[in-house]
Amino acid sequence: MSSSPSSAHWLSLVGSIWLQTINGPNADFPVYSSQLKDLKHISQVQLNFLAFASDAGKLFGWFSGVAALYLPLWLVAFVGAAFGLVGYGVQYLFLDSAGLRYWHLFLLTSLAGNGICWINTVCYLLCIRNFGSSSRVAVSLATSYLGLSAKVYTSLADSIPGLANSKAKAYLLLNAVVPMLVTVVVAPSLRVVDLTSAASTDAAFLVMFAITLATGACAVVGSIGSTSNGLSSREHMVSLGVLLATPILIPLALRIRESLNKIRETKRENRIHDLGTDDADAIERAVTIDIADGESKEGDSAAEKPREEVGGLRLLRKLDFWLYFFSYMFSGTLGLVFLNNLGQIAESRRLAQTSTLVSLSSSFGFFGRLLPSFLDYYSAKSGYSISRTGSMASLMAPMAGAFFLLLYPGDLFLYLSTAVIGTCTGAITSVAVSATSELFGTKNFGVNHNVVVTNIPVGSLCFGYFAAYLYQRGARGSHRCIGAGCYQETFVVWGATCAVGTLLCAVLYARSRSFAGRLPAAAGGAVRTSCLARLANLVS
Repeated sequence: MSSSPSSAHWLSLVGSIWLQTINGPNADFPVYSSQLKDLKHISQVQLNFLAFASDAGKLFGWFSGVAALYLPLWLVAFVGAAFGLVGYGVQYLFLDSAGLRYWHLFLLTSLAGNGICWINTVCYLLCIRNFGSSSRVAVSLATSYLGLSAKVYTSLADSIPGLANSKAKAYLLLNAVVPMLVTVVVAPSLRVVDLTSAASTDAAFLVMFAITLATGACAVVGSIGSTSNGLSSREHMVSLGVLLATPILIPLALRIRESLNKIRETKRENRIHDLGTDDADAIERAVTIDIADGESKEGDSAAEKPREEVGGLRLLRKLDFWLYFFSYMFSGTLGLVFLNNLGQIAESRRLAQTSTLVSLSSSFGFFGRLLPSFLDYYSAKSGYSISRTGSMASLMAPMAGAFFLLLYPGDLFLYLSTAVIGTCTGAITSVAVSATSELFGTKNFGVNHNVVVTNIPVGSLCFGYFAAYLYQRGARGSHRCIGAGCYQETFVVWGATCAVGTLLCAVLYARSRSFAGRLPAAAGGAVRTSCLARLANLVS
């Protein structure tokens, strides 16, 4: 009899989903970056460093992994939300003041960026510890909602009256307040619960997939049809909000089922008691022994066994780590840099609706992050485990092609490439969470993954500065660069870099492919049959 996630586990997943939905406040930066540049009189290079500042906070993200070893997870989440509240809140309060200097903006944005790492660590650990052999599916489901962050924040800014006057201040206010409010709501659910339930939750996963697909479809429809203002915008936000709230029905339904099962179990125990003490003791011993053996065997078969548990400085001495580090930087991180520059890219091509482009990238990023959870769920059913490094390599190739497609100046190519890059970037960042545990084990995951994602600030600085330098050179002393040529060289270099990343990840896959393949057959079915046979013999 196998252990399955109960209502308490699913409640923690719903809490993680809601946290992930609002844990990308930096994703809306392209929407108000141009206004911020004008308001604070800064150059494109300085603006790029502000985009980098949020990623720079990830350099110290490993602190959150260490904190999670000693502090309750709800407190770790509160620390992350507090960093965001201070980082964006101070900017909101003093944005119009001359006393708020550029270096203040940089430090405050870095603090808020570090807060993102703390909340992410909580969500990853909850999914891994609470869902056992289904942890890959749970992680992919939760992280998929991070792709919706930009969409949620742009929809809120468009639908709430009074926030449209100043884009920069509106987004800074939302970035500061929303994560803290959501953390307060979900804090009671942020706890690790032992797997003790025997009831299957396959149906719960299927319902969750349906809800998630509906949410993504709503986001895409709202992005593509975004002529939104006034009432239509508010209606879209309400429908999106209802879909985001719907997952709470799953733990509620499971809780009702558990209560009914408990009532039936009590009645069954009373009937067994009437059989006589000796027979009841014999049945209890048989069930206990068989179930214990079954759970042991099934747990052994379901557990993923990496080559070894790696942590600390040993991680940095592994060739696989550096292949993983640079292949991630040349793909997922490069995609994030592209998304950070969407505002300036749209402006250079004279595209009026920057928020529409950002919403589009966010919506397709959501589906990209969701894709691995589908593959994991159905591959596990067929007895196979998909290599995470192989998945990453297959996602990098179309991403490299999309960068070269951007060399064509038409708006259609911009929208198409943004959708492809958003999808691939979302999928890679989602797959990478499980790839870290696949390559280096789960024991030191909290620290290891935060070490891996230090590639994001490094890549953001290098690729972002390169793009800003070429943009500034194309502006020829002006404040803005207009025309397809502003990012022409940048797209060529980014496409070539992504192609190199594909090659590095293919090498990593060749070295690590033994971690994936045929899963051992679960022994649960045979054990359950044996248990029932013994019960029948005893009763007869």
